[in-house]
Amino acid sequence: MNDRDAQADGAPQAPARPAEDPQEVDRSAGWPPPVPKPPGPVRDRAADATPRLGNFLARAAAVTASLTVAGALLGLVRDQAIAQFYGASTDSDAFLIAWTVPEMAATLLIEDAMALLLVPAFSHAIARRAADRARDPDPRTDPTRDAVRDLVAATLPRLFTALALATVLLIALAPQFVRVLAPGFADPELAVDCTRLTALTVLSFGITGYFSAALRAHGRFLPPAGVYVAYNTGIIATVLALHTVWGVRAAAAGVAVGGLLMVLAQLPAFLRQVNHPTAAGQPGPRRRVPRQREPAPLIGFAVVAPIVLFAVSRQSQVLVERFLASSLPGGAISHLNYAQKVAQMPMVLSLMICTVTFPAVAKAMAEGNRERARRRVENDLALAGLVVLLGTALILGYAPQIIEVLFQRGQFDAADTATTATVMRVYAAGLLGHTLVGALGRPFFSSGRPTWYPAAAMAVGLVVTVAAGTAAVGPWGVYGIAAANAAGITTTALLLLYGLGSRVVSIHVPAISLALARLAVAAVAAAVAGRLASSLTPHSLTALAIGCLVVPAVFTVTGLAVRAPEVVHLLALTRQRIRHVR
Repeated sequence: MNDRDAQADGAPQAPARPAEDPQEVDRSAGWPPPVPKPPGPVRDRAADATPRLGNFLARAAAVTASLTVAGALLGLVRDQAIAQFYGASTDSDAFLIAWTVPEMAATLLIEDAMALLLVPAFSHAIARRAADRARDPDPRTDPTRDAVRDLVAATLPRLFTALALATVLLIALAPQFVRVLAPGFADPELAVDCTRLTALTVLSFGITGYFSAALRAHGRFLPPAGVYVAYNTGIIATVLALHTVWGVRAAAAGVAVGGLLMVLAQLPAFLRQVNHPTAAGQPGPRRRVPRQREPAPLIGFAVVAPIVLFAVSRQSQVLVERFLASSLPGGAISHLNYAQKVAQMPMVLSLMICTVTFPAVAKAMAEGNRERARRRVENDLALAGLVVLLGTALILGYAPQIIEVLFQRGQFDAADTATTATVMRVYAAGLLGHTLVGALGRPFFSSGRPTWYPAAAMAVGLVVTVAAGTAAVGPWGVYGIAAANAAGITTTALLLLYGLGSRVVSIHVPAISLALARLAVAAVAAAVAGRLASSLTPHSLTALAIGCLVVPAVFTVTGLAVRAPEVVHLLALTRQRIRHVR
């Protein structure tokens, strides 16, 4: 990579101007955290800015990673409970059809569209808040004049109203939704009942996404990272309490309960940040001071439409899968769902890196520092690629053992394990593409300016998925559907990778492609070694434990042999940390 010093602590380089410049650091927002001034001679503030920001991002990444892993583990417990109580059956398929609503809502309102739209908007408002305070730190200034509160007042009531109307509309049109999504499904009434319960997440996920974007822009990563812990806890508790009374409808009710818990988990922190005082000191007579007006970030159709279309097109991959699988024998949708959920865990862990650094990229773009944004994006792509390809190697080598350990109990039998494991291996071919799409979408929208290129690239990939899936579902069933998903998302990833450098951030595409290719070679070698080692013991848990040692070891050795710079640097960083501890 191009910035070894910054990569050593996971941070972009800071600009040359002093860190105390109000446009560079917003102390009122708490990001980065304040550092006491050292006694004695004045230190080089610009030299200190990078370590400060790097340490903050490293801590934020660690917190986010920990809670992401916790949420993912609870997600597995949730899926295990659903598999145990309902198996791979018509009932579980009905729930998964209804679960399309929260899956779409999560992508649109939490993970992608809301963040891509509002993180730059809140970052801009935070910078204006800091600039206003720097111009007039007098505590008697009218405290009601605050850029962040102005943004909230202008957007949150309208968003709540729109989401509430969309929720009511979806509840009313649930039969039509099921008929369009799964026209060949055997029990549409059950799917309709579940859909009406899961429709409540349109409102709760929208508010959750709004709170998450605001908190991340303020540098508060703990509450947003914990929302899926709350969500999955609500589902698990409701299923355990009500599955004997409501059947699979208990799982749909748990989704609604989990959505409410997501909102409550962030509400206190959001209120603290929005009501953060703009000045310190003793209260006194208020006076109004005219502040220099800056154009507010555009939150209109020109910006919203391409983001929404990009997010909807991305999630439509799942809609296509369920539409095609609805005419297959019962359990097909469930096999696709379980395989996809497990296969995407490495992607989720890799994308948390980009989630933490997205505000830093947006801030650099807002300041016109495209070089710093470029270094940050290149570092993120390489690091995310390393994580997801290592996970891909483990999935390819040990898919049957993973599915057996996680799901084979109760109504989920050995035949379900074999089918799901094969589907998961097919899905794994597209994991790098899914990760690149998630990582590359952020810098495209970080400037807050309208761009249709990501939506167009996603649309092309969706066309590939539809065409390939329609052709493959007949002869190959669920395996053909999974292969079409991998082909479509990989097409989109290639278009985004080669389009980013010429349109937004001038990343070095050949260098990034070469780095990812070297990591892919290491992943293939590790997967082959894992596949061979997995047959040495018939006990799945033991084989999987051995695989967790074999796959990373072969991946590392091969990465060093092909001179993958990320592997080399990661080992150097590890040795440095160990020497420091000693």
